[in-house]
Amino acid sequence: MKKTFLIIVALIVSSILNAQTHAKKGDYSFLKNEKNISIVFDYSNMKVGKKLSEEKYVDEKVKEHNKKEAGKGDKWKEGWFGARESRYQPKFMELINKSLDKTSLKANESGDAKYTLIVKTVFTEPGFNVGVMKQPAYVNFEMIFIETETKKEIKKYILTNVPGSQAMGYDFDAGSRIAECYAKAGKMMGAYIAKALK
Repeated sequence: MKKTFLIIVALIVSSILNAQTHAKKGDYSFLKNEKNISIVFDYSNMKVGKKLSEEKYVDEKVKEHNKKEAGKGDKWKEGWFGARESRYQPKFMELINKSLDKTSLKANESGDAKYTLIVKTVFTEPGFNVGVMKQPAYVNFEMIFIETETKKEIKKYILTNVPGSQAMGYDFDAGSRIAECYAKAGKMMGAYIAKALK
């Protein structure tokens, strides 16, 4: 009975997070005649978990893991930061470009486009999966469009509570859950832009 209750609670939490996912939609006309948009990822001043600074969160996790097994925390830290370039950013790039596929616009990280989209991660909840109970990860983003040369801000859109988990439930690793948040964010932003450019 208790196990069933925990599963129900997890499903309710998951549906709430999905329901709160939204974005400020707006005018993307400045991208109308562009072929490329540069993407930059910004993790500065990100909060994690119980609104801890990322530095404090990482320090606590490193100590926690090293206490269980020497060196395990240091390995965890490498994985935490390494997942950005190896998992999160490629997922975002893949899905934004998939959504932009029917437009002439392509997203890349070359930095040579007239406009740049700064994908700023404001908050990350890593979630958990302990078999009998799980909570999806979720991430809050600011999507800031700037002129690449002048750094002048043109538009800012907010994506909150973007959820991430794997459908079959094998997301025991936080990185796999968080990567799905970036995939979903890329898909959403690409879809909003593609719709506006029709």
